[in-house]
Amino acid sequence: MPDTDAVFLALANPVRRQVLEILAAGPQSAGDLSEHFSLSRPAVAEHVRLLRDAGLVKDEAQGRRRIYHLTAEPLTEISDWLHPFEKFWRGRLGLLAELAEDLHRTAESTDNDHRTGDH
Repeated sequence: MPDTDAVFLALANPVRRQVLEILAAGPQSAGDLSEHFSLSRPAVAEHVRLLRDAGLVKDEAQGRRRIYHLTAEPLTEISDWLHPFEKFWRGRLGLLAELAEDLHRTAESTDNDHRTGDH
């Protein structure tokens, strides 16, 4: 099981999130990955190393090239960890939507009262 803190740390960086998005479309060589960024190849390699250490990326040798693949299992574990929070916020947003609808109905009713002369 991957270290949850390492996964969150890896996901905290926008470059590493972009690497994961690129790899979600399919495996890439180190050189191909580097072409997506204005960073040096060693800088991209360091981001990939952190993703690999977190268990989010695996690599395989193909001759002299390294091919990187997305490993989604740690993301599933993070999603499972976040699920109770999602349920909490869905409930809160549902209550907020109900309140907004009530306020909207009250405002419409007040507007109609003013237009018809009812107070």
